[in-house]
Amino acid sequence: MQNIGIFCGGFSSEFEISVKSANTILNHFPDNYNPFLIEVRQEKWTALYKGGNFDFDPWQLSFEYEGQEIRLDRALIYIHGNPGENGKLQAFLEMKGVPFINSGALASELSFDKWYCNQFLKSFDIPVAKSVLLRRDSVRNPAAVVAELGLPCFVKPADSGSSFGISKVKTQDELLPALELAFKEGESVVIEAFLAGTEVTCGVYRSAKGVYALPLTEIASENEFFDYEAKYLGKSQEITPARVSDEIRDKVQACAKRIYSLMNLRSIARIDFMVVDGVPHVIEVNTTPGFSPASIVPQMIASDGNDIKSFWTEILEVELRIKN
Repeated sequence: MQNIGIFCGGFSSEFEISVKSANTILNHFPDNYNPFLIEVRQEKWTALYKGGNFDFDPWQLSFEYEGQEIRLDRALIYIHGNPGENGKLQAFLEMKGVPFINSGALASELSFDKWYCNQFLKSFDIPVAKSVLLRRDSVRNPAAVVAELGLPCFVKPADSGSSFGISKVKTQDELLPALELAFKEGESVVIEAFLAGTEVTCGVYRSAKGVYALPLTEIASENEFFDYEAKYLGKSQEITPARVSDEIRDKVQACAKRIYSLMNLRSIARIDFMVVDGVPHVIEVNTTPGFSPASIVPQMIASDGNDIKSFWTEILEVELRIKN
């Protein structure tokens, strides 16, 4: 049986969410594999195997269990944020010659940075919100930002992949504190114009028959926007299938599949949209979408008449065949 390590944890604020996602996948993993978690921390990597914790050697990609070496054959990266969602671990595994069931290093890094990703998509005439990018050493001029983007606007860490550090800014005076909060999560910050519309999200993956879009989920947050509380602590209604017309559904799914192909994504991705006057605008591309019991993609899978185990069975069969 092939040893498949599910990488989780990582260095971002969403460590625990990543572990929950990985455990959900592990508990529904396809047969004929020997899966285990690899918990990644700054100080060490740990294999969680048969009820025990074992030091995992990242250079040998193996650990010892009862006097035997368990070596990694394949990998599934489910780290939300650094060093998984941003492509670093993918690049490392590529150098080590270990196939993984994820988008590659380039696609992961591009999707991870909210500003660069949206600029890339904009070049293919895919609608996105108007935005401004700031670095730590950038001049911060709230009046100029408001003049360009208007109010309200959103302030987001551009390069953290996290739901933390995001603010909806309603007045010019709120802008500088929002920037400080966002810079706690990353090295660059994107400020986006407000899009008034219906928020929906679409899961996409490569099936045996080609790129396939799952049913849409509509996001109706109890908070100002779909933040960490709304996403993970029940402060939102996630309605699947979304309450949109067939025409809007088809537009969103077609756009999501186009983005998946343009960016050369692999495995499951979730692409978030705001539908404004019938036009889907991309908010974000997620190459490692949440997969905990509270997450959206499992709801989409159920609405599609499928189950988690069958879903991952198909993904592994398709992606490992492509990789090999």
